[in-house]
Amino acid sequence: MREIGVGLLGFGTIGAGVVAGLRKNGDLIAERVKARLVLRGIADIDLDRDRGVAADPALLTRDAAGVIRDPAIDIIVELIGGARIAGDFIRQSLEAGKPVVTANKALLAEQGEEIFGLAERANTDLYFEGSVGGTIPVIKAIREGLVANRIEAITGILNGTCNYILTRMDRQGMPFDAALQDAQARGYAEAEPSLDVDGRDTAHKAVLLASLACGSVVPMSAASIEGIRAITQEDIRNALEIEHRIKLLAFIAPRDREMEVRVHPTLVPLSSLLASVHDVFNAVQVKGDLSGETLYYGCGAGRDPTAGAVIADVVDIARNIVAGCHRRVPAVSVKPRDMTFLRIEETDNRYYVRVPLASGRNLAQKVRALLAARGVPVASVERKRGGGAAEPSAIAITETVKEKTLNAALAELSARDWVRAPVARIRFQT
Repeated sequence: MREIGVGLLGFGTIGAGVVAGLRKNGDLIAERVKARLVLRGIADIDLDRDRGVAADPALLTRDAAGVIRDPAIDIIVELIGGARIAGDFIRQSLEAGKPVVTANKALLAEQGEEIFGLAERANTDLYFEGSVGGTIPVIKAIREGLVANRIEAITGILNGTCNYILTRMDRQGMPFDAALQDAQARGYAEAEPSLDVDGRDTAHKAVLLASLACGSVVPMSAASIEGIRAITQEDIRNALEIEHRIKLLAFIAPRDREMEVRVHPTLVPLSSLLASVHDVFNAVQVKGDLSGETLYYGCGAGRDPTAGAVIADVVDIARNIVAGCHRRVPAVSVKPRDMTFLRIEETDNRYYVRVPLASGRNLAQKVRALLAARGVPVASVERKRGGGAAEPSAIAITETVKEKTLNAALAELSARDWVRAPVARIRFQT
């Protein structure tokens, strides 16, 4: 049986999962591909740490460039992470004409035009299923399963850390800080969690999905990003009272010459499937003009789920090699499109607004009056105590309004002496 050589750059958690997965299911994969995937090099700086999986010592090296140059290696798998070193190795691999599999969403989102362009010029494959949604094959679904569709909308829970934190706040009544500490203790959140909780990890994934949806590279600058640090227990309780749940959502809406790409906490109706996605799980809804709504759900992180997505990409490239073809399914075009990226300030939404109140009478009515006077249509305003001895708040639900109109009104509200803290607002799912 034909052998196809694989070189692995990065022997961390996911890299160890790839080694274990190839060992466990190597015979099954060989039967399906009609060729055997053979690991011929594993490069990492640390060759001594126990990964919980045995690797042939003869394969281990600190010389990643040597793995790339090895003529017996046909496919390069990059799992180093980060931008500079990993980016250099991906460039070297593509320039050598070797197809690459990566899960490096930050690199592809922030340097996509260069990386995808290099793959195009080198006429070689670049696959990246593991970069979005862990085990969920959403990239393959958009690139292949829904290829006959115009993608009209993508909405998704794309960060397991944030979803776990919000689940703990919802189910156990934890405040944000305690839920974050719990996520860190369980290994779901990094010691420095900003990339996750401030929404940038989700935005990296959203930008990649947006690029697939419109068929051309979408820059990171197109994304409006807001994280979950400001979500309080009061917000969680108030959301449930109106039969909603708060989730960090990515929203992509491509149109002919305009696109929205945004990431922010969102009030999702309890009747929605996304409201039932808990803990570290991810889910993505994709709406096509022919397919209608489709939903993709699964574990969004972890060694084996992500390694399975990486190996699936290796299998796709191996099938291309066996068939003697390249770029059967191109990655993302770098041909520029005449497209405007709509800023979130220009979008129209309904909002939940929480106004922390100082002492005084008729303050909820004052909130309603100020919002209405500034062009914000209000469906309801209710004064609520924050729980226990907490200070009261006015909770307003708006009708649909342009965000910049709301922002101007909220800035004015926050400046009032009867408002004791900055005003918070959360968008409803549209």
